[in-house]
Amino acid sequence: MSPRHILVVFLALLAVAPLALPPFYVTLLNYIGLYALVALGLVMLTGVGGLTSFGQAAFVGVGAYTTAVLTTRADALPAWLGWLGASPWLALLAGLALTLALAYLLGAITLRLSGHFLPLGTIAWGLSLYYAFGSVEGLGGHTGIPDIPPIRVFGTPLTQGDHIYYLIWAFLLVAVWCTQNLLDSREGRAIRALKGGRVMAESMGVDTARSRMVIFVLAALQACASGWLYAHMQRFVNPHPFGLQMGIEYLFMTVIGGAAQVWGALVGAGVFTVLKQWLQDLLPGLLGQSGNFEIIVFGFGMVLLLHRARRGLWPVLARLAPVRRKPRQVDMQAEPLPRRTMPPRGEVVLKAVDVTRRFGGLVANNAMNLEIRAGEILALIGPNGAGKSTMFNQISGVDTPTSGRVALLGHEVAGAGA
Repeated sequence: MSPRHILVVFLALLAVAPLALPPFYVTLLNYIGLYALVALGLVMLTGVGGLTSFGQAAFVGVGAYTTAVLTTRADALPAWLGWLGASPWLALLAGLALTLALAYLLGAITLRLSGHFLPLGTIAWGLSLYYAFGSVEGLGGHTGIPDIPPIRVFGTPLTQGDHIYYLIWAFLLVAVWCTQNLLDSREGRAIRALKGGRVMAESMGVDTARSRMVIFVLAALQACASGWLYAHMQRFVNPHPFGLQMGIEYLFMTVIGGAAQVWGALVGAGVFTVLKQWLQDLLPGLLGQSGNFEIIVFGFGMVLLLHRARRGLWPVLARLAPVRRKPRQVDMQAEPLPRRTMPPRGEVVLKAVDVTRRFGGLVANNAMNLEIRAGEILALIGPNGAGKSTMFNQISGVDTPTSGRVALLGHEVAGAGA
């Protein structure tokens, strides 16, 4: 069976699921859809972009609390803000706008970090937002906000799980389609380059700061939409589902399905949610006592998965129905691409004059001079630690000389980006 046929069967099964399954399983599917929407953002952010975030649950909370406050307490809000509570759909727009501003602000601070400092930064603001939900006056404290009105579609209130089911999965499928198209685009190729390292990506002309911010904001907006749906499905919100533990579980879902696979977000959310429910029902009976034993099982299972299927479950499933891609057709009669006029042989192309680079008291390059002429191959040789790579970084724009100048085709380039 081809992947297209499998997709058609999957969509058909989704369409008839509420008609054939008991309400409990429909509710479980609703949660899988909500979780997959957040995990999808983490696929783009962590699996493709290489930016680990533990704070996505906080953005889910922003979406949930924004719609909860606007739709239940519109009378207590200023007049210029209260009209947003007239409809959950207007509250969604407000939540997305607030999340956009908040994600941009947090991204501007957090995305400057690298290595282990980046995930620690996401933990910090994730915890801050979680405690803000329970502490800020007007958000209901830890008891939460009840009586959230249902979403209405063409005047029909979605009050039951099988009613909001189709809206949740419509949001998810649209998000999958948009994410897949984004990652297949020119912008998506720039995003994929982030995982290979910022220096390499910038050398290829990628604006890494912009690409990191784009995926950070998009992942936050998808989490916000999940929170909005969650609030109107539950008709009640409190801080508990938006804490650090849930942020870790979203990462678990992403890794289980395949951190770099768009459809892996759905697989990971489904496997994690169903297994967690089964283990919560099964383990207390087997062990004779209650407790969070499912977390222990998941911990060992995650280690085993990282040993045996580090790329997640989706690549394993995809091998059962490989995609046959048509070979690209090359037009041999096409006009050649325009080419820059080359400098005449022997002309100076690159010139470095008195380039010096100091790292504190260490002088790595001391008044280095060189010229490279068109058609010439010039070698820079020396023992380990002589400063060859440092000199190359000064020329290529990866680093900036402490003093001196570098000229390419007569234009000063010292201090310019890679």
